[in-house]
Amino acid sequence: MVDFTLTDEQKALQEMAHDFATKEIRPVAWEYDKEGTWPAEVLKKAWEVGIMNSGIPEQYGGPGASHFEGILIEEELGWGCSGIGTSIACNGLAAMPITIGGSEETKKKYLGMLTEEPLFASFCLTEPDAGSDVSGMRTTAVRKGDKYVLNGSKCFITNGAYASFYTVYAKTDKDAGHRGISAFVVPRDDTVTVDKKEDKMGQRASNTATITFNETEVPAANLLAQENAGFKLAMTTLDRTRPGVAAIAVGIARAALEFAIEYSKERVQFGVPIAMHQAIQFIIADMATDVEAARLLTWQSASLLDQGRSNTLASSHAKRFAADAAMKAATDAVQVYGGYGYIKEYPVEKLMRDAKLMQIYEGTAQIQRLVIARETLMPSRAQAPSAK
Repeated sequence: MVDFTLTDEQKALQEMAHDFATKEIRPVAWEYDKEGTWPAEVLKKAWEVGIMNSGIPEQYGGPGASHFEGILIEEELGWGCSGIGTSIACNGLAAMPITIGGSEETKKKYLGMLTEEPLFASFCLTEPDAGSDVSGMRTTAVRKGDKYVLNGSKCFITNGAYASFYTVYAKTDKDAGHRGISAFVVPRDDTVTVDKKEDKMGQRASNTATITFNETEVPAANLLAQENAGFKLAMTTLDRTRPGVAAIAVGIARAALEFAIEYSKERVQFGVPIAMHQAIQFIIADMATDVEAARLLTWQSASLLDQGRSNTLASSHAKRFAADAAMKAATDAVQVYGGYGYIKEYPVEKLMRDAKLMQIYEGTAQIQRLVIARETLMPSRAQAPSAK
């Protein structure tokens, strides 16, 4: 029997996250967006209540939440503010390669760091010349005795300016394409520099920076998985984190829907609230359907992980559809508001700017379509069957 009925514990977790988003995120979200500043106090409170690092296993000091429980939290964070939500969730992305490929000693040290005090970590894959084409990366890691020496720059790094360590992907075999990539845990030291803080269109409360490694030495023990196995580790990581990105997108779409409903009941034109006009009703109806569909795809993609099954196709479906749904819902909310929707005094223009990034980071909408096409045309045996 297929059943997404939440348990009492899951409902309590969802309510706790919603309460946090309502009391701690929503009241300050638009101000942080306006100034583009780091929401330090909000992030500290998120760490204190256990919303940050929710997926870190209990043996390393974390709550040990399931993937499904994680997306319940992340939808509420996206509803509150996707920029702040992204900053809160970023540790999960940086920690996942360690959880999957780290030695027991590495897990205890670095996962433990995140749970012992409110520290941040960043995931470093993208480069100026290597976005969707990961094999084009130029950052190198050269083995020298019992150390590796890293050189290169990574761009669009979430929480990069505030991270205490990084999970970094670098070429250990420059001629092997994606088969020559390895992954490392890299502590921040004087050889790691923050070169640029990006001034973004949306999600402005989220820090995004360029990070450069200049003859940065790390112990060989900081290698994750095996040498030249970094590409597979990155793809496995993203399969596990994309449901969370999709959940944040669902939160944006839901926020846009709620704002549109509220405004359509208050705004009077031609003698009645615009909610009474069929043109507006159809917009609202489509938004509502997209939110429901995006949430179900997201829940399925996380549920498969908790069952120990492959979710490559499901996570791409969820991330692609939820991101597009968020963009459409935010755009439609602006349309419902009319001219006021285009004014910064009203909330929906922020949602429209925030939503656009959901179609770009952690695999663009076009990359998701490539994955979907590949898995659909040549399905893996491990993939969950489609509904018939």
